Amino acid sequence: MAASKGSKRVYLTWTDEMDAALLVVLVEHHNNGDHAQNGWKPHVYNPAIRNVHEKCGVEITKDNIASRCKTFDKYYEIISKILSQSGFGWDWENDKLLIDSDDVWNRYANKAADCYKTKVVKNWEAISTIYSKDHANGEGARTGTECAQVAAEEVEEASLDIPQKRQRTGEAILFILRDMEPHSMML
Repeated sequence: MAASKGSKRVYLTWTDEMDAALLVVLVEHHNNGDHAQNGWKPHVYNPAIRNVHEKCGVEITKDNIASRCKTFDKYYEIISKILSQSGFGWDWENDKLLIDSDDVWNRYANKAADCYKTKVVKNWEAISTIYSKDHANGEGARTGTECAQVAAEEVEEASLDIPQKRQRTGEAILFILRDMEPHSMML
């Protein structure tokens, strides 16, 4: 059995077969528009639970599905970022990253992605089908940090085009003094 009891929780170890049974249902419902921005619509969970039980003989819960979906989302986020770099591809036969050379990997050098260098991720096609719409990846797609950096650069470029404001403090004082009555300056 894939579950083992802890002191208060039941931990579930997902198998490739369980993932496949879950993802078949999730892809179908994703294609039907049942994958909202904040998660799956409630009616998706029962068919997913039923399909995993029928195909694998394992009882799962909505929480198990939500937790596994977070894992799939993490896989997608990291792997798709790697695949967007030059020198990387996907090995469909072995279900893992295809890297042109160690030099390519060393240039990428991302500690969060180290384990993905040799990690086997089954069902990549289903995972990318489901999660590609949740992540901006087209032309102009940026993270919040990238947007802030671009905005700062645009402000800096714009400020170079605008003539600098002249300091007029001295002129202002002279005008004030000139407007004062002559007898008040003699005091």
